[in-house]
Amino acid sequence: MRTKTYFIQTFGCAMNEYDSERIASVAESRGYIPCKEASEADLIIYNTCSVREKPYIKLASYLGLAKIYKKTNPHLIVGVTGCIAQQDGDALLKQFKTVDFVVGTDALPRIGSIIDKALEGNRLADTEKTKDNFTIAEFNRKPSIRANVTIMKGCENFCSYCIVPFVRGKEQSRKPDEIIDEVKRLADNGVKEICFLGQNVNSYGKELSCGTDFSDLLKMAEKIPSITRIRFVTSHPKDFSEKMVHTIAESSKICRLIHLPLQSGSDRILKAMNRKYTCAEYFKKIDYARKIMPDIGFTSDFITGFPGETEEDFTQTLAAVKYVDYEQIFAFNYSPRPGTAAERMGDTIDYQVKNSRLTRLFKLQEQLHNSRFEKLNGMETTVLVLEQLEKDGEISYLGVNTYNRNITFTSEKPVVLGDLVTVKISKTRGGISGVRIG
Repeated sequence: MRTKTYFIQTFGCAMNEYDSERIASVAESRGYIPCKEASEADLIIYNTCSVREKPYIKLASYLGLAKIYKKTNPHLIVGVTGCIAQQDGDALLKQFKTVDFVVGTDALPRIGSIIDKALEGNRLADTEKTKDNFTIAEFNRKPSIRANVTIMKGCENFCSYCIVPFVRGKEQSRKPDEIIDEVKRLADNGVKEICFLGQNVNSYGKELSCGTDFSDLLKMAEKIPSITRIRFVTSHPKDFSEKMVHTIAESSKICRLIHLPLQSGSDRILKAMNRKYTCAEYFKKIDYARKIMPDIGFTSDFITGFPGETEEDFTQTLAAVKYVDYEQIFAFNYSPRPGTAAERMGDTIDYQVKNSRLTRLFKLQEQLHNSRFEKLNGMETTVLVLEQLEKDGEISYLGVNTYNRNITFTSEKPVVLGDLVTVKISKTRGGISGVRIG
């Protein structure tokens, strides 16, 4: 009997990556094994993101290829999950005859039965939203040193450019005991670093009756002995509190890198984006965190070419990037999302202007990045060991430090994957590398 294979293509954020792990567990419970190429699969699932326009274009392209794969494998089943699935639902079945099933964000717990129905020849879409308490059933995870854990879903900020509140719904938090049980299971299976996921983790627990907020959850996770590192994404600036700063400062496990998306350095644009803070309020939080923790690092998101953005507005964004001196930025040209408030503003900025501004933003960040990295030579940093490397008979190791920087290093002593080791940095050009000490 021929072994059935599956392939999952994941778009977008870490929450989608986590959901893809859940989907993979369901597929394997039905006898499928993973394969490396979609062309080899009997089950293909595209786990989608609708935050920007590009994933839509990619999905259409991939579905075009899937149509070709079906000609050579008539038993192939193709599904679409995630935010595009939630947003478009039945329309995907009508537009793409290749698609056998569509599973929305709240329907993921039902994907097993949906796959079964698709195998029986049914074409169906399930985008029904649930009002039940948000819970995630235990599922099989591949052995790893680092793992993601979704702690909440949804968003109620309604930034004018963002589709997430419409496809993910209201904020819902998992119960803290359920989350900690998952972290303990991961720890028992060798995980050393966890990353808590949510559209706005700082809102965690607001609708729960237990009184546990995000700082409390972090402290609960910190008590698990074999978990040595804790990360989280994403924090909304308006909810990033002094309590959170002190929780991080008092911890030996919470990483000193915070993703705090600014989006624009112009108060006028921030108001149009409905971000609910000013640049001055944002900088005040940055300054306070650095006062308490001088070694804290920040990353951020930016949108260039938002409707009505002037050259002066963009210049203020460049000034903000200089002021904060981010470890890393993620920046994208504005693209209107259907149904959002910004869509009604019109896409007013010429594409070439958007691209020019995006290029200038990345160029500035590269200059700041290079300047910061030059200062790292000779510094010592603690690294979580992830992988052993071998090149031309020489053994080295890959790890990551508290700022999520990849670092390669050599060691005269034996190295165990998952251990924390101290590395003295000796090279920063073309990647950071060094030598283990101690």
